[in-house]
Amino acid sequence: MPVPSQLYRPPLGLLTDFYELTMAYAAWKEGIAGREASFALSFRKNPFAGGFTIAAGLEHAVDLVERWRYGEEDLAFLAAQRGGDGAPLFEPGFLDALRGLALEVDVDAVPEGTVVFPHEPLVRVSGPIIPCMLLESALLAVVNFQSLVATKAARVCLAARGAPVIEFGMRRAQGIDGGLAAARAAYVGGCDATSNTLAGRLYGIPVRGTHAHSWVMLHEGEREAFLAYARALPANCVFLVDTYSTLEGVASAIEAGRWLRSQGRELAGIRLDSGDLAWLSQQARRMLDEAGFPGAKILASNELDEHVIESLADQQAAIAVWGVGTRLVTGAPDAALGGVYKLGAVRPGPGAPWQPRLKLSDQIEKTTIPGVLQVRRFSHGAEVFSDAIWEEGLGIPSPCVIVDPADPTRRREIPEAAKGEDLLVPVFRRGRRVWEAPPLAEVRARTGAQLSRFHAGVRRFMNPHRFPVGLERRLHELRTRLVLEARKAPG
Repeated sequence: MPVPSQLYRPPLGLLTDFYELTMAYAAWKEGIAGREASFALSFRKNPFAGGFTIAAGLEHAVDLVERWRYGEEDLAFLAAQRGGDGAPLFEPGFLDALRGLALEVDVDAVPEGTVVFPHEPLVRVSGPIIPCMLLESALLAVVNFQSLVATKAARVCLAARGAPVIEFGMRRAQGIDGGLAAARAAYVGGCDATSNTLAGRLYGIPVRGTHAHSWVMLHEGEREAFLAYARALPANCVFLVDTYSTLEGVASAIEAGRWLRSQGRELAGIRLDSGDLAWLSQQARRMLDEAGFPGAKILASNELDEHVIESLADQQAAIAVWGVGTRLVTGAPDAALGGVYKLGAVRPGPGAPWQPRLKLSDQIEKTTIPGVLQVRRFSHGAEVFSDAIWEEGLGIPSPCVIVDPADPTRRREIPEAAKGEDLLVPVFRRGRRVWEAPPLAEVRARTGAQLSRFHAGVRRFMNPHRFPVGLERRLHELRTRLVLEARKAPG
C-alpha cells in the first residue's frame, strides 16, 4: 500500500519568504490580525508556448497546510533576528502569537488533473490575514512546480500516441525533493511509471528500471553481461545495447534472448540510448523479428521531449516505450510556471461583506482580477467550449457573457442551455479539512479524461488554439471601475 506523504513531517512555519513574516508582524502590531482577506493563486501564461496547463500539487499543498506550525527552534530563530538598529526585529508577544497560530482559513482548489488556463484561480485562500499571507510562497512552490511538470508530462504522453512513458529523471532533478515531486507530477500528467524508487514507495507509482552501461563495462563483453543479468532477473530483461556498437549489442541481446527461451522465459526488450533512434530502432526491430522475437519491445531514452518523440513517431520509429528524463523533470525549456498569489478582497471579519481589491499595472496581464473568484466551465455534450471567471458576491447569470481579460472588445455569450461546472471545490473550512485526496492513479486518469474533452487544437504543440476564457461581464465591469478609480480617471 502506498504510504501517505512524508515530505512535510517537520514544522514548516518558516517555509515562507521573510517579507511575509514582517508583514504578518506589522499586521499584528497594527491590531488588524482579525481582518480577513481572500487570495487567488493563478498564472499568466501556459508553459511551453502551449494551449493548456494541468493543475497538480494539491495533495502536497493540503499536507503542508495541515502540518503548518512553528516549533520552538523556529521561534528562537525569529527571536534572534535584528533590525537595522540592532534591536530584536520581532516582539515576544508576536512570537507567542505564532506559537499558538491556527490556520483557520478556507481553502478552495481545482482538483489535480484538471485542465486549466491563464488567469483562472487554481487555489483560493480566504480567512484571517496573517495565515493567508504566510502560506503564499509555500503554496506557490508546490503548485507551480508540479503543475509545470504535469503539463510537460501530458505533452510528452500526447506525443507518444498511447505508447507507455517512463519518467527517468531523478538524477537530473533540482534536488531530492524536486525529484520526488517531479516523479509524482509526471505520473499525474500521464506517465506510466518512474525510475525513482522512493517515489514509488511514497506515492504508489509503478517503478521500472533496466541496467546501466556500467553493468556491461563491468564484464568482458556484452554477451557475458547480458547472460549474467538474465540469470539474475530472467523475468525482467531489457538490455541496454549501445555501450559499444548498437547493432552488435542487439545481436548479443538476441543471443541472451535465446538462452532465456531455453529456460522457459522471454526477452522483454532492448533499450536504445544514443544515435539515430529512428534508424536504429527500425534496424533493431527487423533483427528481433527475424530472430523470432516479435514480442520484444524497443525502449528509447536520450534527451527526449514531446517534440523529439513527435518527430520520431512521424519517422515511423519502431519504439514501443519511451524513457524521458531531464527535459521532463526540469520542465525544459521553461524554468517555472510563473504562478502568482494575489489579494482579491478584504473584510473586517467573518460575516462582513467582502470589499474587492485590485493591483494596477501598465501591463494589462499584471492588473489583477478583484473579488472572491470562482471558475465555471461550460460544455456541450462531451466537449467543453468556454470558461467563465466569476465573483461569488456578484454571482453568475444564465445566460452569461464573458469578456476577454486582455481585450474587452472580445466577448462571448454562453447559451442558457450550456452545462456549467464550477472548478474550485472546498478543501478546508476554517482550518478543518473537508476534502479527501483521491488515489493518484485516479488523478492520472482524470488528466487523460480532461484532455479528451478539449478540441484537438488546444492540445497541439505548434500554434495551439486559444481556449476561450473570460471574465463574467459584471466582474469585468467591476474590474474596469476599480482600474479607473485607481488611476483617478472619471468613471
